[in-house]
Amino acid sequence: MKKRSFAVIITCLLMFSASSQTLFTYGKYKADANDFLKAYNKNNSSTVTNKAKAISDYLDLYIKSKLKIRDAYDRRFDTLPQIISEVTNLRTQISENYMSDPALVKKMTDEAFNRSLKDIKVAHIFISFKNAAGATDTIEANKKKEDILKRLQKGEDFLAVAQQFSDDANAKSNKGEIGYITVFTLPYEFENAIYSTAPGKISSVVTSKVGYHIFKNLGERKAVGKIKAQQILLAFPPDTDETGKKQLGKLADSLYKLLQAGENFNKLAASFSNDYVTAANGGSMQEAGVGQYEPAFEKVLWSIPKDGDITKPFTTAYGWHILKRLSVTPVVTDPKDKANLYELEQKIKTDARWKTSKDFIYNQVIAKAGLKKYNYDDAALWALSDSLMDRKPLLPVGKKLTTTNPLFAIGDSIYTINHWVNYANAYRFKTDGTGPKPWPLVRDEFEKFAMLNYYRDHLEEFNEEFKNQMEEFKDGNIFFEIMQQEVWNKAQLDSSALLSLYEKNKDKYQWKQSADVVILFCSDQTIANTAYDQLKKNPLVWRNTAEQYSDKIVADSSRYEWDQIPGLNKAIPKNGMITSPIINTNDNTASFAYIIKVYDTPMQRNFNDAKGLVINDYQVVLEKEWNESLQKKYPVVIDKKVLNNISK
Repeated sequence: MKKRSFAVIITCLLMFSASSQTLFTYGKYKADANDFLKAYNKNNSSTVTNKAKAISDYLDLYIKSKLKIRDAYDRRFDTLPQIISEVTNLRTQISENYMSDPALVKKMTDEAFNRSLKDIKVAHIFISFKNAAGATDTIEANKKKEDILKRLQKGEDFLAVAQQFSDDANAKSNKGEIGYITVFTLPYEFENAIYSTAPGKISSVVTSKVGYHIFKNLGERKAVGKIKAQQILLAFPPDTDETGKKQLGKLADSLYKLLQAGENFNKLAASFSNDYVTAANGGSMQEAGVGQYEPAFEKVLWSIPKDGDITKPFTTAYGWHILKRLSVTPVVTDPKDKANLYELEQKIKTDARWKTSKDFIYNQVIAKAGLKKYNYDDAALWALSDSLMDRKPLLPVGKKLTTTNPLFAIGDSIYTINHWVNYANAYRFKTDGTGPKPWPLVRDEFEKFAMLNYYRDHLEEFNEEFKNQMEEFKDGNIFFEIMQQEVWNKAQLDSSALLSLYEKNKDKYQWKQSADVVILFCSDQTIANTAYDQLKKNPLVWRNTAEQYSDKIVADSSRYEWDQIPGLNKAIPKNGMITSPIINTNDNTASFAYIIKVYDTPMQRNFNDAKGLVINDYQVVLEKEWNESLQKKYPVVIDKKVLNNISK
């Protein structure tokens, strides 16, 4: 074995050993080494030069925090209404983020990204389940499908077959060509069939609710992205004859000549276009990808050479069109582009392809909590359901059950007929308004609904990351609450202790070189420059300026030491001086100062001037005393061997 490989294995073994051991005990409680390492790595840079010292320093802070949080739990701070409310609110906000399988999200996002990189030109043959009389006839549809497949297998031209046999009314004119498509253009089952079909080949048959679908990949190209354009549409009125179309064509030619002569496109679109939605905006259409318009329109749209170019008038089934290209946004090709991946993920979650995304939840609930189904007569349940929800007479078989009968259990949660009735009343009808669903389907959906809720209510048991995030948030809120009570509030309110501390350490509370200053904190550089110009003309109007822009300027009049004055840098302040605005790069806010009176020698701070500093010092005193009492309440014993292992 190579020395390097051996060293790596030893290091991993040490880390594994440390992560499964207790780093220290505090009273009857234990702190796991792995939990400490997670916290350390989260809060410390990986570039520290002395890791052992960094770990030792952080361990001291970690222990003190642990003792405070433990004390808060022992004193039941976790039962405080505000803590319960804040934890519940966070749980509601973030739980949905953990209701999808990360592996499935990544798989679908990767698939969508790869498909977004190419456009496929597609032709389509549709065989309807309905016959010429409008009645459903799947036997006849299947026979027609088999006949078409035989023709295609013999080598007959796909487009000719589509034109002759496809039940898509448009196939008579377009021979089944639906143009280029990309990811999300068509329903997911169609997209899958097309993207798994090689150029020049015919797809497998796709069955939908309305019939059979056969696709042909007519060719592929690198994805063109999205295009932004303007349009003038001279729409054909209903029943327009060829003469009427030619008349509109003459108007289209006249408009085109005006555009060639320099006439404003926006103006002509607003005056003449029959696309009233875009006409109101100068003819501007929404940015579009491929597959959003009919092929004839898209063919011309994507053939415009460059931004600003205008097409000659052309016709579609809708009328005469003149297009102007505004811009093209190329497809994102970087697989690590976070914004693009996020956009794809959001589209996936609103798309039909997401319907199987909850399967992993059902599987986990069944595996971990169990789904126990109770014995009962289906016919009795359906009869009772008809009676309760449709007010039908209760059949004798339905009298075998009552609303308290259990249907199934998930973990220790039992779901009765009463739960079933409440669910079915709300969800038993089809979303398309065509009537109720079959009872067995509703029951299946009810079981999945219950499993989904069980998973959400027990997320901590199924997802370690969620559990850790909730515990971290809860501990942080409890820590804040007990610090407020034991340190911060006490330091603020104990006036006699503050005054005593001030008197004992008076020499500590000195003004260095300082000045009476007005600092204007501005929302951005523009407003800072405006306020600066006004004060340069007349500094005494600073109050009026602050009030005039009260929504964008906050003014603070106080005494500051020279190194606290924004924009002063190393300059010597003078009475009446106004410093130049400086920009905060974190949020682009700006600030500058108007110096009223300068104190160029150090002097004693009175109690009021020093109070903020005294409070800070008193907080240190209180926390130190509290830490000492906690050490006695929860004696800490560190396992030096484990500490040495994780420090290496």
